[in-house]
Amino acid sequence: MRSPPPSPPPINSPTIMSTPPQHHHIDINPFTTFQPVILQDVPSEIQEDSAESQQVQPQEQQQEIYNLKSINSTIVIRQLPSQGLSFQLWPAATTLVTLLDCHNRCITTPLSAVFNGGDAIQHRGIRILELGSGTGVVGIAAAAILGASVTVTDLPHVLPNMQFNVDANAETLKLHGGAVEVATLSWGDTQNMEAIGREFDVIMGSDIVYHDHLYEPLLETLKFVLLKSEKKIVFLMAHLKRWKKESAFFKKAKKHFDVEIIHKDEPSNGSRVGVMVYQFVRKFRAKLNSKSTVL
Repeated sequence: MRSPPPSPPPINSPTIMSTPPQHHHIDINPFTTFQPVILQDVPSEIQEDSAESQQVQPQEQQQEIYNLKSINSTIVIRQLPSQGLSFQLWPAATTLVTLLDCHNRCITTPLSAVFNGGDAIQHRGIRILELGSGTGVVGIAAAAILGASVTVTDLPHVLPNMQFNVDANAETLKLHGGAVEVATLSWGDTQNMEAIGREFDVIMGSDIVYHDHLYEPLLETLKFVLLKSEKKIVFLMAHLKRWKKESAFFKKAKKHFDVEIIHKDEPSNGSRVGVMVYQFVRKFRAKLNSKSTVL
């Protein structure tokens, strides 16, 4: 893994929590902030949709508002902590949202080279696939900030809350020309992967490397999208290291992809390390082998 490129102008890395947000107010940085609000502050139509999209008690719900300075808008995200890990917000998602917001303010960030792509991408709009989307916050933010077409994915039981969050931000997405589609994707499932396809410019994921039994399915999914596409697709993954076993994932990934750290957050809240953002692209050799197979 190569060392990260020279640091861009200060972004004021977000204050990252090692556990899901539980404070009443958390000042993340000058660009992106979270501010929990109680359920009664949420518009009544969203509360009504809540009962239909997922049967949960009001006290089980947590609302987070993201202030996106680059587009002078906010998005609201519902968490359901009692439902499991996929229904909560995690530190790496904060980092990606912050970097996206800074990028759109014409500040040079590690994402600039990715999203300031060729004329073809800029002409048609960026198409993004998010893996393990959970609450959908990264995909929703990316769609709103970049005016992108985003497909957010996860396991079937996670989709109702994700769809709830997409619907809750429909007006913001429409205002900024973004679109979000919710889809099932079980990593390594050929049928799911074929249904999703490869017509994307960027793949994104945050805090998705934790269960070691999912390393191989995740890699199979990445190989399906990145190695078998006719064009170069970049995978951006924000990750907060928690266990030594995670090194096995990166060791396996480097057999197929060039992996580079493009951003590091400063450690916070007593953590020894901060969130890192990795860029995965297929190796040149893999590209040649793919063409040879087609021939």
